[in-house]
Amino acid sequence: MTTTEPLPTETWAWVVDRPGPVDGPRPGPLMWERRALEAPGPREILVEVEACGVCRTDLHLAEGDLSPRVARCTPGHEVVGHVLAAGAEVEEFTVGDRAGVAWLARTCGSCGYCRSGRENLCPESRYTGWDRHGGYAGHLTADARFAYRLPEGPPAEELAPLLCAGIIGYRALERAELPTGGLLGIYGFGASAHLTAQLALARGASVAVFTRAAAARRLALDLGATFAGDSYDPPPEPLDAAILFAPVGELVPVALAALDRGGTLAVAGIHLTDIPALNYQRHLFQERTLRSVTANTRADGRAYLAEAARTRPSVHVSRYPPRRADAALADLAADRVTGVAVLVPE
Repeated sequence: MTTTEPLPTETWAWVVDRPGPVDGPRPGPLMWERRALEAPGPREILVEVEACGVCRTDLHLAEGDLSPRVARCTPGHEVVGHVLAAGAEVEEFTVGDRAGVAWLARTCGSCGYCRSGRENLCPESRYTGWDRHGGYAGHLTADARFAYRLPEGPPAEELAPLLCAGIIGYRALERAELPTGGLLGIYGFGASAHLTAQLALARGASVAVFTRAAAARRLALDLGATFAGDSYDPPPEPLDAAILFAPVGELVPVALAALDRGGTLAVAGIHLTDIPALNYQRHLFQERTLRSVTANTRADGRAYLAEAARTRPSVHVSRYPPRRADAALADLAADRVTGVAVLVPE
């Protein structure tokens, strides 16, 4: 293991104590504690956290929509920090490098999905903030092969959302197969959607946004959307492609009905409420396509981070001190966050 100074032996962390509503009685599902910090393994890095984005997946974990896969799991998978120590077999980082730790934490590397470039479908895949402790903490360890090298210049709170909100939006846009110059519909306009809209606009597309939040509609128009309406409004014209970010199954038939012939709807969430019955003629006929989006590959991550470095998206950040992670999740659940919430040490 390489390091330049004595390693900390413990860190602070939020843990999911008893999953339940974040806006319910106190204490809520998250608990603040101090815990022992293990040295990184041979292929791991130990990262001191600079910032961690607050993702809707963290909310699903805290509220029990996703069952924690590790006891007293620490959420958070949009982590920016600096490497304090690196295992003996680490080749990707040295001590002092800036690193990004994202959702995909490990795959087997040998199954058919991994060998064919579809590691996001690996049956043995593991995830930061679900299978292993995440970034709602002072430090975390990560497999160096699944972390990203990040530049030193940009503020950590602007880089952190790119590591999930940005990457999953990139994959959703690829899955939606938006034609060049086409009209993209976006349902829900939170962290991932406001970055994906900018990516589509930078590629020359037009964007129509559908969301119940008035502040989010204003942000969408400020970022260059040509239309911003309520979630159930009809589009100004048939959509060439659409992405559903809101975890609301009722919007699937709404978005499918808004598609033009041959259009594709990509559903970008890890959790979705039940989808109502679809009418074949209204929702799927004329070669409309419904697709899910499952995590991402590291190739997606590298491609998106490179594209974001060129296009420099405007990241609308609501800052929260780490001690208020529970409040950040409650605000996210109540649609009080416009853009993206990020935990940033004071």
